[in-house]
Amino acid sequence: MEDILKICNIEKYYGNSGSLTKALSDVSFQVREGEFIGIMGASGSGKTTLLNCISTIDTVSAGHIFLDGRDVTEIGERDIARFRRENLGFIFQEFNLLDTLTIRENITLALTINRVPAGEIDGRVEKMADKLHIRDILDKYPYQVSGGQKQRCACARAMINRPRLILADEPTGALDSHSSRMLLDTMRDLNESLSATILMVTHDAFTASYAGRILFLKDGRIFTEILRGNDSRRRFFGKILDVVTMLGGDLADVR
Repeated sequence: MEDILKICNIEKYYGNSGSLTKALSDVSFQVREGEFIGIMGASGSGKTTLLNCISTIDTVSAGHIFLDGRDVTEIGERDIARFRRENLGFIFQEFNLLDTLTIRENITLALTINRVPAGEIDGRVEKMADKLHIRDILDKYPYQVSGGQKQRCACARAMINRPRLILADEPTGALDSHSSRMLLDTMRDLNESLSATILMVTHDAFTASYAGRILFLKDGRIFTEILRGNDSRRRFFGKILDVVTMLGGDLADVR
């Protein structure tokens, strides 16, 4: 598998010359196609800022971000929305579904905006719904389904256009433990069966244990990274907690 994403020496500052805050400092790493990567760190470590820069929601102060060889930092404002639509899928903590549309319509909207032929839409939506176990709720509205079902709908919406990269920001943050496990099992299945490339920000060690590689941020820098390899998820979970301890945290930091 080739590198799909390359982060090259990016920095991010906020404020002005009189009061400058460095959120990211000389961050570099690569993501190979089909990887499931977690990004962990305490509040203020820079993990959400990093995700925002990769997603083009925010801009870098220095450095470059390449997706499939294209320098994301040089895409003009006129083209940025189209770039996001065609290359990125987003899963947020708060679902971000439209309450006036059914689950089916929420998923379909992503295809319609991308001008997918009408004859393809129903088949693609139903195939994705089957994979995420939400076919039976397609004609319900968001207020009629559980939080876990809403997040699986959001996951379907993120995946339906077959994006090059899925960006997930605390995807289990608003879910109970049962719904969290179901969502994570689904994300892992999509990663394995569709070779979906996933970059997930989380501060929860259990959630992170579903990833194959984890980058740990501290004070805007990459502190270390660990690979799951052939470890069981339970053993990998233990390694994650060891790094959290090295970072100066405790179990309260990872819930």
